[in-house]
Amino acid sequence: MKFKFSKRIHVLSLLGLLLTFFSCVLSIHSPQLIETSESLLLDYRFLLRNIIAPPAQPEDIVIVEIDERSLEKYGRWPWSRELQGQLIEKIFDCSPAVLAVDIFYSEVESEENDKKLGKIIAANSEKIVLAGAFDFAKENTSFPPDFLLDSAILKVRDYSSLGNTLRVTNFKKAVENIYTGGMIGHVLSPPDLDGKLRWEHLYINYQDEFYPSLALATSAKAMNVPIEEITIYGNYGVGIGDTLVPTDPSGRIRINHLGGKGFFLHLSAADIISGEADPSLLAGKVTILGTTAISTFDFMVTPFLSRAPAVEKNATVIENLLHSRLIRAVPLSILILIIITTGTCLSFLLPKLRAAGGIILSTSIILLFVILNVYLFTFEGKYLNFFYPFANMAIITLFFGGYKYFNEEKKSKELKRIFSSYVSPKIVEQLIKNPEMARLGGTRKEVTVLFSDIQGFTTFSESRDPEEVVSMLNEYFKVMSDIIFHWDGTLDKFVGDEIMAFWGAPTEQPNHAELALSCALDMSDQLDKLRAQWQAGGKAQIDCGIGLNTGVALIGNIGSPDKMMDYTAIGDTINLGARVEAMTRKYETRILITEFTQSKLAETCARKDFEQIIIKEEDTVKVKGKAQAVTIYSVMSAAQD
Repeated sequence: MKFKFSKRIHVLSLLGLLLTFFSCVLSIHSPQLIETSESLLLDYRFLLRNIIAPPAQPEDIVIVEIDERSLEKYGRWPWSRELQGQLIEKIFDCSPAVLAVDIFYSEVESEENDKKLGKIIAANSEKIVLAGAFDFAKENTSFPPDFLLDSAILKVRDYSSLGNTLRVTNFKKAVENIYTGGMIGHVLSPPDLDGKLRWEHLYINYQDEFYPSLALATSAKAMNVPIEEITIYGNYGVGIGDTLVPTDPSGRIRINHLGGKGFFLHLSAADIISGEADPSLLAGKVTILGTTAISTFDFMVTPFLSRAPAVEKNATVIENLLHSRLIRAVPLSILILIIITTGTCLSFLLPKLRAAGGIILSTSIILLFVILNVYLFTFEGKYLNFFYPFANMAIITLFFGGYKYFNEEKKSKELKRIFSSYVSPKIVEQLIKNPEMARLGGTRKEVTVLFSDIQGFTTFSESRDPEEVVSMLNEYFKVMSDIIFHWDGTLDKFVGDEIMAFWGAPTEQPNHAELALSCALDMSDQLDKLRAQWQAGGKAQIDCGIGLNTGVALIGNIGSPDKMMDYTAIGDTINLGARVEAMTRKYETRILITEFTQSKLAETCARKDFEQIIIKEEDTVKVKGKAQAVTIYSVMSAAQD
């Protein structure tokens, strides 16, 4: 099948391709504003996923929270080091797999109490990870303390590609008597521009040493992987033993937020201290200790909550790492391929479709993309950028849709202007819906033409007052033209007292001969009613002859382009129809049809339709312009007979 594109379609397609190219370039060099918009769209995918296929609560991760009830029972935060040490001891009495302490100790309480807490931590150093506080304050040039250096990631495969790693300038002073054992992980979590937390820096750069996050260090402990076996693979991943975690060039992973508060099992610190908590709930579990009470101010914004405890974030990232529930980005090459494929498809197909068809096509493609995007995210954990393909398809659709709408509106007005005086409003609406039917430039079609002429008009008009003649003609023409429109005919023209109409154009009418004959019979019946009215009013009596012929004619908008154009039919078929009408006087009948019309009627009319009319062969005549003689038939309704 060959597609024929006009120059206008070529230009429109090129504009669509240009928009697609621009979208591809933007997807490679993504502006921050668009990234923020895409992040918001991703938030909705989280919410939608949790409706379609909500994740199950992990059984191996527990949060011990210092909540409102804990503060009511044991006093306001911060608690004494003695009470915190007691809490940590109680937790380890329940035999957790590992404990992450999401609390930073920056101020000395008393040397004795700090050392007591430090001893508890040292005694459980193989199963504990402490939070380290880094920030961007004035650069600290002092050498990092030994307990911090002990947690540095030593295995780095490609230093040259780590230029995008988050570089911090300060490690907040920590109480060394407390940091006596275990690994240290940073808890620095820079939010996006809109304030929401969506990324986790698995490691940061401090004084050219790389330190893991609290979640990464805890996950490594839970997997029995020592700090020496954590490896940074340049700008594409972090190895936890034999497990590779893909990252972006900054060493980040996109946090796979799993739900709001309550997704993880929460145990109140008050119940742990009092011994009311079931020890089996912590046995063998990864446990995160942190604050959730409002007065502790340790909150952040997530796709699910505007006030989420920070400890929830660490629990979420740990779950993502331990269960490999990571959001893996679809490669950029696939994204660009989708943009090019959808954009090219719409750019070449939309110009060939009408506005409604274009909307259906675009909506279908966009809907398929949305379904694919949601499916990949919900069931495969794969992130496919939504903004660029969707925006590209939407802009192309709006561009072509707007052009099509205004262009078709212009065509509709033109068709109404041309055809409103020729055909019924119903036919005009069909033409507007299917403008290709009009073929204003010219086409050959099989039609049935009808000519009607008032018999003895010259004598009648000369013997009557002009006002009476015009009044009767207007009344006659109105009735006849209404009948033509009723039978879906095209009213070609009035020439003096003559009417010309045809069927089969501009719309397709396979039964055009039947429609034309029905119209002729109706015209004859209505003329009888008019004659009765005129007779009752003392007016003159007029009669008419009607001739029908069927055949191929040239149909189109014909005339002077800069003066006047008429939609009409021309050719031998039309000429024969006019000559047949003139024969009605000779054969003293009101309606005559040719053998061609009679043959077409036999093709399209049911037998029962012929029972309602009488078709009688009148003669075979030689007509000027026709080499072969033509058989003509008179027609009347059975009621008239």
